[in-house]
Amino acid sequence: MTTPAVESPSTSPRSPGGDAPRRRRRTGRWILLALTLLLVVGAGTAYWLYRDLDGNIKGVDIDRAIGDDRPEKLPTSGQNILILGSDSRAGANAALNTGKVAGARSDTALVMHIPEGRTEAVAISIPRDTLVTRPECTGSDGSTVASAKRVMFNSIYSQVGPACVVKTVERMSGVRMDHYVEVDFAGFKGLVDAIGGVTVTVDRDIRDTSSGLDLTAGTHRLDGTRALQFVRTRHGIGDGSDLGRIGLQQQFMLALLSEIKKQDLLGSPAKAFRIADQLTAALTTDSGLASLTKLSEFGRSLNGVDPSTMETIMLPVAYDKVDPNRVVAAEPQASTLWKAVRSDSEIPESAKKSPATGGSS
Repeated sequence: MTTPAVESPSTSPRSPGGDAPRRRRRTGRWILLALTLLLVVGAGTAYWLYRDLDGNIKGVDIDRAIGDDRPEKLPTSGQNILILGSDSRAGANAALNTGKVAGARSDTALVMHIPEGRTEAVAISIPRDTLVTRPECTGSDGSTVASAKRVMFNSIYSQVGPACVVKTVERMSGVRMDHYVEVDFAGFKGLVDAIGGVTVTVDRDIRDTSSGLDLTAGTHRLDGTRALQFVRTRHGIGDGSDLGRIGLQQQFMLALLSEIKKQDLLGSPAKAFRIADQLTAALTTDSGLASLTKLSEFGRSLNGVDPSTMETIMLPVAYDKVDPNRVVAAEPQASTLWKAVRSDSEIPESAKKSPATGGSS
């Protein structure tokens, strides 16, 4: 996979136009991690390995935290999973050069929609700098956190917790989330190291002192640490906007898929276990998936989904009129997109076009 990093689609202030076909394929790295885990556990694992992995998984009771204040689950809505990549600086993540930010934020957020029949899927990425209305939520200590307008989406996780992120996405989309999956930085790094690295090609030097990435033009084999730097790089490409990194994330995701396919990891029990062990140790899910048995059952139900053919879309956004460094959902595109997801129907091309393009032509 040799998509040039400098030509990757991105989003940033003051940049009109854009490449719609590339924009439709945008996504973050975390959806691949979740799909890999589901496929691994769906393939079946010996009981004694199963038991070890089961103890790794952490669960959050989303249903209890949100209560009944949720969109109706429609019979035509398929399956919808909110996947978050968290950037906690605590624990194993503290050594990953991820910056000196207190607490944790949702670095990447994707709504994965699997239509009825489960033979295809679409992933909708929500830009982290999107300004949203945070609904009233229950905090982790049981206290009530009041609703707030113009809150940056990726701050909700640290302010109130994962259940409030789920509630916010449900409120802005009208789509009921069936499941929640969260993977942190350490899980991403561990996955890449477990498969022996991933090869990427860039057509110009990339140096980003913030992420620590220093690559010369050409082909490179990235270990877990450098892979994490690669997908977090923003200052070394384009105009340096936060959303400019989406193109590199897309490039790396495709390269990682290619590596998994080439190594036939799912056909090797030993490699499959190493991957599953790395991921489950860094995995948090809703209580409905918080065991290897439940993940396995859900994974088997996804056997017909081919991740390589998945359509990936960025939530259409426009630059905020007050703060051009932030974005807001673009209308009517965003409403049209969410309506198509709710009704499990084809998403119109017009709903995939984003006024904010990140400075890429």
